[in-house]
Amino acid sequence: MSLLNRILICLLVLSLSACARISPEVIQSGGNDYNIAMQNTRDEQMLLNLVRLKYRDTPFFLEVGSVSSQYRITSEGGASANLGRRPILDTLGLSSKHSFVEQPTVTYTPLGGNDFVQRLLTPISLDTVLLLSNSGWSVERILRLCTQYMNGLANAPTASGPTPSAAPEYAQFSELSGLLRKLQQQKLLRMGYRQEGEKIIRTVQISSTQQTQADVDQFRQLLGLSPDSREYVLSEGQAGTQGARSINLATRSLLGVLFYLSHSVQVPDSDKQAGIVTITRDAAGNEFDWGQLTANLFHIRSSQTEPMAAGIRTQYRGHWFYIDDADLDSKSTFSLLSQLFSLQAGNTEAARPLLTLPLGQ
Repeated sequence: MSLLNRILICLLVLSLSACARISPEVIQSGGNDYNIAMQNTRDEQMLLNLVRLKYRDTPFFLEVGSVSSQYRITSEGGASANLGRRPILDTLGLSSKHSFVEQPTVTYTPLGGNDFVQRLLTPISLDTVLLLSNSGWSVERILRLCTQYMNGLANAPTASGPTPSAAPEYAQFSELSGLLRKLQQQKLLRMGYRQEGEKIIRTVQISSTQQTQADVDQFRQLLGLSPDSREYVLSEGQAGTQGARSINLATRSLLGVLFYLSHSVQVPDSDKQAGIVTITRDAAGNEFDWGQLTANLFHIRSSQTEPMAAGIRTQYRGHWFYIDDADLDSKSTFSLLSQLFSLQAGNTEAARPLLTLPLGQ
């Protein structure tokens, strides 16, 4: 092999090896893209299932089992040279071509089976309620979402299933949860634990100031609590007794929470007229506005055309359903719902993979 050929080969190898590599920026960008895509997919699935429940359709959950990606680089190179009359190199030409291909594969697994269904139907534990209340969430948002009864005070228990034909009972509970939120904001409410010997007791502690005494009195009156106590034992149950020193809480199941929020779906008039959704009516026979129940909590809007200002959107039965990007209350409640779903439905054994999708280039 001549010296010229050796020089050309060496230069070509150096050129190809210098360019043919995957930069850390490519890997980082790909990871972020997958993260955003998986989050959007999960949010849209949750929104879709809430809409399904409004139409009395069966919800179905898929979970991303794995995401893998292969990176492939191919390189081509060429070299050319022009020699003069003497064996001296006049011109030297090098060329290289690189192609970069990413081949991702996503595996979906359906959430189902006995364990998953039981977790959907099991009432939310009081420990979960306390965990959320001590994690910065509004106690009003938690109680409205997770509670059916508090010392016998009803929080729309009929809303924990398919849309009822009669309006639910909830007005006094809404007043109660609002009072608790005011006390929480002023750091006069604490929900936690107290140790008594070997027993751990869940408690609700209430303090008052001159400005808030009327709110505290109203809170005690609504729940029938003893006025001479600042601490009340929190326990599971539905009804309370007058002058009680305990607060009995009956919680919804995760499926009950999903049903409760599904009633906030704004159903198109055409679907109401077609009779494919239940129309709830009040005592006077007028159509009940579910927005009264979920006001300042959650609202799913609908549109015939794709909404542009949507934080989360999905298409179902020929309409678009979405949460407005500026509706911060609904977005907060949706985030709380996602945490509840992870707490209640997590650690379940997934079924066999349903779909393994190699994504297109």
